[in-house]
Amino acid sequence: MSGYNEEAYKQARDAAINRPCPFERALLSRCVSCMHARKLLLAEREVISCGHETAHLVCKAFHEALHQNARFALHMDADQPWPFAKEIRAQCGGVLGLKDILNQDHADVAALIAVATQRFGGMDRFPYSEIMRAVVHYEPRKKRT
Repeated sequence: MSGYNEEAYKQARDAAINRPCPFERALLSRCVSCMHARKLLLAEREVISCGHETAHLVCKAFHEALHQNARFALHMDADQPWPFAKEIRAQCGGVLGLKDILNQDHADVAALIAVATQRFGGMDRFPYSEIMRAVVHYEPRKKRT
């Protein structure tokens, strides 16, 4: 058994990061980027915090909207926790789907949300049915063997 204490790590993480990025997994997998992302090394792990308070709140709202819309598309129960692979599909597929809809060159999360909000008149008016197609079709990279 390892001497690693996961609870101590979580406490250290919470103390070190006041705004954890909701798209941390997508950023760490490098399928998207964000101008406000701040990478930290903590206990030999990479973690991402957000360097902009307003962008953090907007990204959290978009992350929640992706989860709400992706539950049906990814065949998940409402009370079921998000497994890693489905979380990656929601995050990467959602942002990349938004990038494609907006016909943008770069997948910068905060920039895409800002452009989409201006174009569609609010996050509640994003074309989630089109975004969900990208979520469903997104294939996370396979594990190395």
